[in-house]
Amino acid sequence: MIVYIAMSVDGYIAEKNDGLSFLSIVDQKGQDYGYSGFLKTIDTVIIGRKSYDKVLSMGFKYPHTDKDVFIISRSERPDPHPFKYYKGSLKDLIIDLKKKQGKNIYCDGGAEIINELLKDNLIDEFIISVIPVILGEGLPLFKQGRPYMHLNLVKSLGFNTGLIQLHYSRKET
Repeated sequence: MIVYIAMSVDGYIAEKNDGLSFLSIVDQKGQDYGYSGFLKTIDTVIIGRKSYDKVLSMGFKYPHTDKDVFIISRSERPDPHPFKYYKGSLKDLIIDLKKKQGKNIYCDGGAEIINELLKDNLIDEFIISVIPVILGEGLPLFKQGRPYMHLNLVKSLGFNTGLIQLHYSRKET
């Protein structure tokens, strides 16, 4: 289970109005910060319903049609082909998915899903792109009440846009 996400220097993944305009600070033609290579390592995507709806509200079709996509929701909804809404236990879903042969599982957000996964110690790696901006307020990546987790730095990359990408794995204790 890998979280691949961007945040501001002060830890926000969205502006206070759920805006994402701060991400454009690092837009650079032809630069995807390793995202396309990362996608080749996964075959399953987990995303919260609010994050999924946010992508659609921005006028985009949700990508990843070549992956198994589970949209985590608290209510029953018709499945948006080819994706599946999932209302059951997130912990049970991830444990079942990890038992299957295949590639990695990508958590595409949002903060609520990430923090639920943290509570159950289900995240194995974080790839966090730090955008060179301080927002001051917004939607924090990490909420209070999560358990202590020691991480190992796998690698860090700096880019000429000021973006720093940090790749951590969970340190087994």
